[in-house]
Amino acid sequence: MASGQRFSGYPLAREGPTTAYEYSQDQNPVMRGWTLVVAANLITRSSALAKWTWANAKFGVTDKIAELNDYTPRLEPIVTPLLTDGSAPTKAEITADLYQRQPEDLPGRFYSAADYHELYKSGQLTPLQVAKALLPLTTEGKYKAAWAVTNEDVVLAAAKASTERYANGKPLGVLDGVPIGAKEDINAEGYITYVGLAYDPTNPFFKPAEKTIWPLAQLQAAGALLVGKLAMHELGTDISGCNPRRGTPVNWNNPAYYPGGSSSGAGSAISAGLVPIALGTDAGGSNRIPATFCGVYGLKPTLHRTHTMKSAVCVIGPLAATVADLTIAYRLMSAPDPGDAVQGAFAPSVAPGPGAPRTIGICSAWFDRAAPAVRAAACRAVAYFEERLGYEVVEIAIPYLEEGQYAHSAWALTEAVNNMRNPATPSYDPLAAVNHCNKVMLSMGACTSGVDMFKYGQLRQLHMEHLAFLFKKHPNLLILTPTAPEAGWRIHPGDAAYGFSDGNLTMRNMMYVWLANSTGCPAVSCPVGYADPDPDCGNPGKLPIGLMAMAEWGAEEQLLAWARDAERYINEGGNDGDGGGGGGRRRPEEWADVVAMAGGVEL
Repeated sequence: MASGQRFSGYPLAREGPTTAYEYSQDQNPVMRGWTLVVAANLITRSSALAKWTWANAKFGVTDKIAELNDYTPRLEPIVTPLLTDGSAPTKAEITADLYQRQPEDLPGRFYSAADYHELYKSGQLTPLQVAKALLPLTTEGKYKAAWAVTNEDVVLAAAKASTERYANGKPLGVLDGVPIGAKEDINAEGYITYVGLAYDPTNPFFKPAEKTIWPLAQLQAAGALLVGKLAMHELGTDISGCNPRRGTPVNWNNPAYYPGGSSSGAGSAISAGLVPIALGTDAGGSNRIPATFCGVYGLKPTLHRTHTMKSAVCVIGPLAATVADLTIAYRLMSAPDPGDAVQGAFAPSVAPGPGAPRTIGICSAWFDRAAPAVRAAACRAVAYFEERLGYEVVEIAIPYLEEGQYAHSAWALTEAVNNMRNPATPSYDPLAAVNHCNKVMLSMGACTSGVDMFKYGQLRQLHMEHLAFLFKKHPNLLILTPTAPEAGWRIHPGDAAYGFSDGNLTMRNMMYVWLANSTGCPAVSCPVGYADPDPDCGNPGKLPIGLMAMAEWGAEEQLLAWARDAERYINEGGNDGDGGGGGGRRRPEEWADVVAMAGGVEL
């Protein structure tokens, strides 16, 4: 953050206790098929079984941490960077560098907003042609699983308006006419917010949104063309992206693997080339996990930076094919909302100046728990930052990492239970509309007591104070880890019928992402390499590997500056080596050339 930045709610900078990170394999029962169906029916009928499952998942672990009595519970990690001169917050600028196109001969090149903008300005293509080329892909064919719903008339009307602006020489900016998508839990006027649930027309829960949520509205005000709503993991309660009720989007890097979730449709659509930008939500890595599994970029902003959510862990943030597009989307969607007292008070994020220290912090005991191919790719990237770009790398320690992850998971599930306790739901039953996997998970979440939530809040405060200590000790610190410890999540035959419950693999793949959600810090995931798939998976496609940086509250622009360095690394082919991708970024074989398709559309 900029020197002298003032905050509201900033935690005391206090070093936490010294604890060893001893990763242990969880022992949650793995359930799929009829085993899952039977278990779901039993657990919803037996509070004793639900409580046993909750305890077996180690959600009561905070009871054993004596130091928590020294901390005041932090029930919501709101830390707001404030303007120092008392003036009103302003929009971040869409600077000239964001209009620059990447070199045409760049390996693994994806289309960007700047590409569309130049094609529209030159008259080589129109937004209406792009819309007409994309709409059939959202409803039929191999790409349709990424999309939940679209409104053809609304899309075409917006595309025609954008086409007319270009024809008159008055585009709204670099995003005018650029196709985007939004996760289906993000309200858009006229669209039903399904949140991944199977549609029931008799349930009043399923009604069209009356208003578009602020972050999405800002992109549309800049001319972005919302092609439709993107599929998601049901309720966002897991990170594989498997949705047996509504369909599972494809990981186009290797279709034998899940796309990641819960913003699964966003990761799939961007990696397929359908859209350069999508909006997702992230309560436990739900932007960053699909970003790493699908080989794209994902930003989790500071809590409430883009919109004040009814959550202590969830944010709305962008995913994109390039860092420039990630930056454009972030700057537009974080414009201050005069109707939101919390979000509207944020000072614009400012990147550190050219002479500021650039420090990478690594907790080796945590970092090294990644699979060998992931660790190797991450270490090569860290070496590049240190040796080529002059970052200083320091060893750091973070206490109670394993316990904190259990606390975060229990918190997120408890919030999910509350979100489903809607009087509009038939019989006021929060489990009536959900699939078998969520019957298990929400039954567990319902076992969390008020005392447990306070204990989780105390552990959150401990972590926030310790992070404040680290940020004070190392100004402009970026805490680096792999985004996920595994390169992908293999699809199991038969999962499409009922889904599955594998808390062990869920917890492992969330090993690094949870801390930013629990403490409210911003984080970004960038592709830095590739790994070979399992030899028996039936598909040779390489699996992307992501590296994640977490920064101080409000430091999104610092993260985006680092992401540009990470993008340079992979574009220069710096990911060579064991488990690497042979140098340079890779594009899926089934990548859709939307520009070529649109060029063949007659108006």
